[in-house]
Amino acid sequence: MDEQRETLQRIVSTLANKNDEIHNFIDMLNHTIKNVQVSSSNAISELDEEFDGLYSILDEMKGSMASTIQQEEARKIQALKDQLNQCSTALESSEELLELAAQSLDIKDPVEFLKAATQIKDRVTMASAFRISLKPKVSDSMTHLMVDFALERRMLQAVKFLPVPKAPEIDLAACLVADNCITVSWRMPEEDSRIDHFVLEYRKTNFDGLPRVKDEQRWELVDYIKATEYTLSGLKFDTKYMNIRVQACNKAVAGEYSDPVTLETKAFVFSLDSTSSHLNLKVEDTYVEWDPTGGKGQEKIKGKENKSRSGAPSPKRTSISTRSLPRAGRDHFTGESYTVLGDTAVESGQHYWEVRAQKDCKSYSVGVTYRNLGKFDQLGKTNSSWCIHVNNWLQTTFSAKHNNKTKTLDIPVPDRIGVYCDFDGGQLAFYNANSKKLLHTFRTKFTQPLLPGFMIWCGGLTVSTGLQVPSAVKMLQKSENGLSGSTSSLNNIAYEHLTGSSRVSAAMNSVVCEGVRLVCLDPGGV
Repeated sequence: MDEQRETLQRIVSTLANKNDEIHNFIDMLNHTIKNVQVSSSNAISELDEEFDGLYSILDEMKGSMASTIQQEEARKIQALKDQLNQCSTALESSEELLELAAQSLDIKDPVEFLKAATQIKDRVTMASAFRISLKPKVSDSMTHLMVDFALERRMLQAVKFLPVPKAPEIDLAACLVADNCITVSWRMPEEDSRIDHFVLEYRKTNFDGLPRVKDEQRWELVDYIKATEYTLSGLKFDTKYMNIRVQACNKAVAGEYSDPVTLETKAFVFSLDSTSSHLNLKVEDTYVEWDPTGGKGQEKIKGKENKSRSGAPSPKRTSISTRSLPRAGRDHFTGESYTVLGDTAVESGQHYWEVRAQKDCKSYSVGVTYRNLGKFDQLGKTNSSWCIHVNNWLQTTFSAKHNNKTKTLDIPVPDRIGVYCDFDGGQLAFYNANSKKLLHTFRTKFTQPLLPGFMIWCGGLTVSTGLQVPSAVKMLQKSENGLSGSTSSLNNIAYEHLTGSSRVSAAMNSVVCEGVRLVCLDPGGV
């Protein structure tokens, strides 16, 4: 009966997931139909604008060319009229001279006749009729202003829609998610020399598979990418996945988007839990500050206790517990335990977060603890909590603490501390978050879920979550784990407990105290 019930529950779960996928696909189809209608309307509007612009240019060209013809007509007519006037004047003078010559033929007196003949000859020599050209100055032809739009007509008839670049293909195997960066690689299905650039869009999501239409964040855009690979850097991974898509663009138009891919963005995300923090601490999301007024301002921000910085809820993960500690679940820390815990527990896997202290911070601790930390307990002073502690009160001291035992760290205090927790491997390591230099490592077997823990006095701490384990830390951990098994690797390892009564040679031994091995890279020993 129980087996059948379990089988039926799996069937119900499978059907529910499939129905959810179908609903999402139906939403996507309806959304696509609307987009097609909108895009079609926009395309027709743009087509009208283009043709109206073409008509306007043709009308403008027609008017200009007609004006040129009219001007040429006026020029030729004026030239012919000027020539006509000249000819009329010359003809009138010539007719007058002809009549005078005819009259001179009737003169009988030889002297008078000779005189008249000489005068007529001189006038004929100077007559305009013999000086003007009897050829028209301009022709009546207008062929030089004729047009032939046969080529243009063929070009217009050949006008088609712009060639749209094909959708790129994202090479999923070449994509890389590491160090809170995503490197995306893609290729074109065929060579296209007209492509000018690419556009990459990405969107955070908590859903695997195809992008959803509803309840999703907006797409972020990176434009004018010239290569076929791009790295998104400085990301906060506060969701489970990231949707990625790419489109190619030529000088005129953008092509279709590539098929979107969904990349997993694993990271540890938590907020500070104000429901149990010391009343002298102001707590908001990922920031905690010492408040000597006794927490009078706490009520103003307690409604924000479980909200992540981005406004999105922390994603569910198999390797961490996302159950926030209820207010009734534990008392506020009190006394000198100026403590605040994270609201999400680590139960398996490897995780990383960072802490930055204010420059004037007098004292603070950063570490992890089991849930059983008492309200008067301080980090590092119980057998269920581990931390590094910085004291800047009179002089700066830097130490690692566990079970009320202290290991002094003779190294500079970094302005940003990275915390690496390997729950299954039993390691809690602290790093200089800038240089990734190892500061200290606790080794033990964790038997209960771990909560990030912080103590602060006179100052403030900012916690950065949603970070992947940096590649440099992974490499150092592999190296450290490899060295810990060899005798020659122990030359730089030393241990000191609070009494200072024992000094252990790092050449052959590492001391195990109450189930926890404290390891520090300290070439000088202690």
